[in-house]
Amino acid sequence: MKKISVLGSTGSIGTSALDVITHLNNFKVIGLSANNNKSLLKKQSGKFKPEIIVVGSNGLKNIPLISKADVVLISVVGAAGLIPLINAIKLKKKIALANKEALVIAGDLITGLLKKYPAEIIPVDSEHSAIFQCIDGKNKEEISKIILTASGGPFRNYSKKNLSKVKVGDVLKHPTWKMGRKITVDSATMINKGFEVIEAHYLFEVPYQKIEVVIHPQSIVHSAVEFVDGSIIAQMSKTDMRLAIQYALTYPERKVSTVKKLDLSSVGKLEFFRFSAGNFPCFELAMTSAKIGGTMPAVLNAANEVAVKNFLEGKIRFLQIPKLIEKAMKKHRVKKNPNLEDILNADFETRKFVEELR
Repeated sequence: MKKISVLGSTGSIGTSALDVITHLNNFKVIGLSANNNKSLLKKQSGKFKPEIIVVGSNGLKNIPLISKADVVLISVVGAAGLIPLINAIKLKKKIALANKEALVIAGDLITGLLKKYPAEIIPVDSEHSAIFQCIDGKNKEEISKIILTASGGPFRNYSKKNLSKVKVGDVLKHPTWKMGRKITVDSATMINKGFEVIEAHYLFEVPYQKIEVVIHPQSIVHSAVEFVDGSIIAQMSKTDMRLAIQYALTYPERKVSTVKKLDLSSVGKLEFFRFSAGNFPCFELAMTSAKIGGTMPAVLNAANEVAVKNFLEGKIRFLQIPKLIEKAMKKHRVKKNPNLEDILNADFETRKFVEELR
């Protein structure tokens, strides 16, 4: 039995992960963490009987939560995933990573640590899991480009005028995926796709100019890789995160899954469209932050986290999200080659600044 800690066990990825772990029946859950859903955490603890249970973001600094596990699944949302990821790398763990923000805000720091410590990161995001599967065992020099697919979210065909009227309930109606509230908003603004471009850049060591975003409304092709000979290899499946989670936990093996298999004959059609960022300023801000580098991606992420929280609480309108992010980015003085303290300071100062703007 492999020992596993699930960080963010009460979120959508965490609960799906525990379903997968129950199905696989070869993992012992030794650690669980949650932000504030104590009632669900209590139920999970009663079922899995972990040695370590932590609540709140400070609990993620708990070293035994990571050191006692063979596998660490990090599914906490936002910058809170950075410290446990760093600790897991230093402790040379197998890491199933469902937190994209850590690589967004500290990509150079993380990749530097991975060169020093023999930890292993297996992506859990459906898009990055797909890319990982497509290039597994291939020579990276043979990659022509990475094709990240995006459903386009609920507002793919909206005008700016219509976007100004959307409410929280409209934003949370994702057309193809059932996800947590924060990531659903991020998908609607398309900043999530910007995060994924940055994550792909660091995970697969591919330059930004070799990463393309394509709109694929059906969300059947989770992503694809084009090789130098013109061949494109894609990964397809149902929109169920349990498949990507299970692959991360069982890699390099594949096991029978509880996810319903894809029936291609019933799909009907698969459509692909060129992505235009015109109505999605958050995506463009993400790409700007990536080009600037240094502490700017940390500012992007922190400003977005605060803006999305305020939107979900009804304190700001949907189109104010990119405006707040842009103001925070314009104010920030970038530190190049930042250390962890620089990144955390940029995160803290940005959160404070955006909260005061409201």
